Amino acid sequence: MTMPVPPSARALIDAAPLAHFVTVNPDGSPQVSCVWIGIEGDRVFFASLMEHQKLRNIRRDDRVVISIESPTEAAWGVQEYLVLYGRAEVSPGGGAEALQRLAHRYMGPDAVFPDMADPPPGFVVWIVVDRIRGVGPWMEGN
Repeated sequence: MTMPVPPSARALIDAAPLAHFVTVNPDGSPQVSCVWIGIEGDRVFFASLMEHQKLRNIRRDDRVVISIESPTEAAWGVQEYLVLYGRAEVSPGGGAEALQRLAHRYMGPDAVFPDMADPPPGFVVWIVVDRIRGVGPWMEGN
């Protein structure tokens, strides 16, 4: 079941945090990558120029988890964090363009990334959120 991403979680994603993206390896062990993320509608996305293990894992098992640490401390003294559980889909092409859009947020308005004359088309990974957990305002009402 798709879950809408609340405004408080969107605000954290829009603040350009580094996200820990978790997939399942063929042997059942976790595979973790740090990725730049964005959000369009209720889908979270990241991009890759190359075929990496995380993409192969998604094609085999689309279950994923994204963990993001917030810069905010909860009233009771712990660091806030957001965990998004969902299903991912790999879309071929558009990776370089998506990385450039994300680079403006992560590196600055004048950033050029990837810094190469003719980047490969890459991939965009779209995540539909099924469940939201963590510590923070995104848990109000959950």
